[in-house]
Amino acid sequence: MQLFSSLYERVMRWAAHRHAQWYLAGLSFAESSFFPIPPDVMLAPMALANTKKAWRYALITTVFSVLGGLAGYAIGMFAFDLVRPVLEKAGYMDNYNLAVSWFEQWGVWVIFVAGFSPIPYKLFTIAAGVVSMALLPFAIASIIGRGARFFIVAGLMVWGGEKMDQMLRQYVDRIGWALVVVVAIAFIWYEFM
Repeated sequence: MQLFSSLYERVMRWAAHRHAQWYLAGLSFAESSFFPIPPDVMLAPMALANTKKAWRYALITTVFSVLGGLAGYAIGMFAFDLVRPVLEKAGYMDNYNLAVSWFEQWGVWVIFVAGFSPIPYKLFTIAAGVVSMALLPFAIASIIGRGARFFIVAGLMVWGGEKMDQMLRQYVDRIGWALVVVVAIAFIWYEFM
């Protein structure tokens, strides 16, 4: 079934849209404070579609992700009681509690790791606000951690270039279905273990 290849083609067309940079900025901001989809899903195809602008896209993603992280910090500091039910309903409370315990153990160093963690970054930004982490170290760590992640993604797209695009077009359906199987196995394991 060719589900993922048609989705790949659609994403590549969106990546070339004249307003794609603004969508990338909005997604990057939202993901760091409340939205569940990481900006990598837009950054990677945009960087692959136009490798000459890949570094610009990584910078946009970093800047707006950090700004969104500051919004998440403000949510944690001033409005956690309002968002707690949302986190509970979304099943994020265990991850949130883990983030808080990491802050208590390692402080600002957690933000460096959070940029690459499978735990949603928004939980770290909100938790940083709840524990009243110093704002300047939080911002600096966010810039370095998130920037490293997004510049690595852009760099991989530049490095792979046309060959990566051709390979993805050839194998995207196999990769997509393999990912579905991995997620299903992880879900089953998580539910029953």
